[in-house]
Amino acid sequence: MKLSYLWAAPEVDPINRKARSVPVLNVFNVYGRVFFFSWWGFMVAFWAWYAFPPLLTHTIKANLHLTSAEIANSNIVSLCATLLIRFAAGPACDRFGPRWVFAGTLLFGSIPLGLAPLVHNAQGLYVSRFFIGILGGSFVPCQVWSTGFFDKNVVGTANALTGGWGNAGGGITYFIMPAVFDSLVARGYSDGVAWRLSFIVPLVITLATGISMLLLCPDTPTGKWSERHLHAEHNLASHGGDAVPGPADSVIDVPGKITDKASSSGGNSIHEVERGARKRQKHADWDHEAVMSRGEMIGAAKGEVVQKPTWGVISRVTFSLQTAFHILTYMCSFGGELAINSVLGSYYAKNFPQLGQTNAANWAAMFGFLNVVTRPLGGVVADVLYQASGRSAWAKKIWIVVCGCISGAALVVIGQVNPHSLSTMVGLVALAALFLEAGNGANFALVPHVHPHANGIVSGTTGAGGNLGGVVFAIIFRFTGGGTDYATAFWVIGVVTIVLNLGLCWVQPVPKGQVGGR
Repeated sequence: MKLSYLWAAPEVDPINRKARSVPVLNVFNVYGRVFFFSWWGFMVAFWAWYAFPPLLTHTIKANLHLTSAEIANSNIVSLCATLLIRFAAGPACDRFGPRWVFAGTLLFGSIPLGLAPLVHNAQGLYVSRFFIGILGGSFVPCQVWSTGFFDKNVVGTANALTGGWGNAGGGITYFIMPAVFDSLVARGYSDGVAWRLSFIVPLVITLATGISMLLLCPDTPTGKWSERHLHAEHNLASHGGDAVPGPADSVIDVPGKITDKASSSGGNSIHEVERGARKRQKHADWDHEAVMSRGEMIGAAKGEVVQKPTWGVISRVTFSLQTAFHILTYMCSFGGELAINSVLGSYYAKNFPQLGQTNAANWAAMFGFLNVVTRPLGGVVADVLYQASGRSAWAKKIWIVVCGCISGAALVVIGQVNPHSLSTMVGLVALAALFLEAGNGANFALVPHVHPHANGIVSGTTGAGGNLGGVVFAIIFRFTGGGTDYATAFWVIGVVTIVLNLGLCWVQPVPKGQVGGR
């Protein structure tokens, strides 16, 4: 690891042109630019998705005459739409490319976000939060797009950074929304008008981000999504590898041979692809090729180029043991984070009523804000363990289970202690956040290895699993003590997290005999 990797043009895989370092500070480089829009786009989406909770505890509750049960119901409804969107977003990413899916979720999610000020009762709140949940689906294209630009040696770090910095939107909203509301009240607006006007801020930023993503970024490191197979085949042949076999002999459904005139998707001819590749390479961001063995190059071309999804592929990948492992462990880590993020402000307000709405929200924001460090830490540790273990996916797998067990234990302790000392509460919540969020990063460090030819499907079902966990755990919060016995709910969620992680620790991280992803 060199400091210059933070801004220098990265070395790239000679076949799929994925970067082998992350130029975090260089938005002029195509990899750095895609990295920026991946985390920024998801952060804005997460902020807009969770724009309601910081103001629900007091202001919106009083203005709309809501009960605690109705607020808890709205938290569950918010997660349901995201669950559906994430399931659909995975195959959509494999079919249309993650950039278009990402921008689409932002732009379509902006419509209900802009209509949120029209809410006047509990039913309206349910409808509004359900459709705003579209924005939560942006996590899937965020991770798929990042995976498409960064190679296996750093993909855990890249995905964890984009996901972690994006998840920080859950903390940012707890700072920004009350601050905007307070400033509007100070200008003379009533509470009922001020909370509605505060939604203009995330609306404008969400629209600007979605449009900029379409204008400033490419689909893949090699160009158009429809031409990804042709580029992989051309790059393999130009580096002395054999042309990729046809569908009968290959993991992916490569559209024809290298001499075909056009791709099956109607893309440019292979000769045009070759001319374009030579022209771009003179000025390319990816002209520093990494040295790879012939076997690694063939594996990348045969097993790591995303294929067009079919119902057979979707069912086979979705119902594999490896995908099930990620769905259930991510259900615990990200699902727990979502559910806790929805109630944490209310939990602080209940145990420490002297804080008031704004201060309780600020303390609750810490939980989401820690994602800036904790989720990236999970991905970085996973990549370090992967390299130190001789590139064994088992190292990443074990790290996921360790994070799950420790976070579950921390949640059990919170539930048993039910702290009424602010310092104790903050310390225990920080401990739980550390391993819950590191577990999220660790999970998506391993996901690109599992079924790389269907990475969108794996990412989508795993992401949906996180939302499924959010719904299940939100229901636990909703029906434990009438929606106000937060301590007991923490304890139950902790036990579920430990049991599921230990119960799945035997599953092999990568399917036996798989080409690519190793």
